[in-house]
Amino acid sequence: MSGTDEMVQAVTFGLGAETFAIPVNLVREILDHRETFHIPGAPAWLLGITDVRGQGVPTVDLRARLGLAVADVTPTTRILVVDVPLEGRALTLGLMVDRVLDVSTFGAEQIEAAPDIGIRWSSEYILGVVRRETGFVVLMDVARIFSGTSDAALLSQMSAAA
Repeated sequence: MSGTDEMVQAVTFGLGAETFAIPVNLVREILDHRETFHIPGAPAWLLGITDVRGQGVPTVDLRARLGLAVADVTPTTRILVVDVPLEGRALTLGLMVDRVLDVSTFGAEQIEAAPDIGIRWSSEYILGVVRRETGFVVLMDVARIFSGTSDAALLSQMSAAA
C-alpha cells in the first residue's frame, strides 16, 4: 500500500488463534449468530440464507471457505454482514466468524505486502499484513475470496432468489 498519510479502518475478527480484518467500509453490520435456512446441495462452506431485516442474505462459514477446520458455534460467534464488490455490483453476504474483536485503524506504512504463506490459504486473498505486539493481523480481500466464477455465480443466484 502506498502513501504514508493514508489510514485504513478495519473490523478485526478472530478465526481460531488468527486475527483477520476487513475494511470497515465493506461491513454493513455485525450480528449475533443465528441459524440459517440450509440449501440442499450447497458447498460445505455455504451455510445457507440468513434473514437480515427482511432480506435473505447468503451466509458463509469463513473458516470452511478458507480451508480451516470448522469450529463449533459459541456465544462469541458472530455474522459480519458485508457488501462485497463482485462483477460490477455489491453482493451482500454474511460471514460467520469466531469472534469480532474491534475496529482498528492502521497507517498505510504499517501494512506489509502479503507474504506467500503456503497452503493453509491462498495469499491472493490477502491485501496485506499488519504486525502488532500480540501477533499479526491479516487484511483480507473479501472480493477475491468469492470471485471465482462458480462461487460468484452461486452466491449471485442465491441472493437473487432470496
